[in-house]
Amino acid sequence: MRNSGPGERTKQVVALCFLLALAGFAVAGPTGLLAWSENARALDQRHAEIAKLTEKRDALRNRVMLLDPDAADPDLASELVREQLGVIHEDEVVVTLDEK
Repeated sequence: MRNSGPGERTKQVVALCFLLALAGFAVAGPTGLLAWSENARALDQRHAEIAKLTEKRDALRNRVMLLDPDAADPDLASELVREQLGVIHEDEVVVTLDEK
């Protein structure tokens, strides 16, 4: 039989406490098993946000291309000039057509 003195017993208790703490963090820690579903949900939200921002960026990129000084779209230029100068009448309606 082994000689289990008070020092050996203390080392075993400390090692057991350390292993239990590691197991607790593995299950309930910020990157543990319980946090996976929350992290997956946050990732899905970020992907949706990225998709919306990408769509908005593409729309702005298209508008910038239409305002190119060398080849500006006359309808867009007219709309912007009238809007900025305040010469759009209240009874006028601007109709935009989505090109797909």
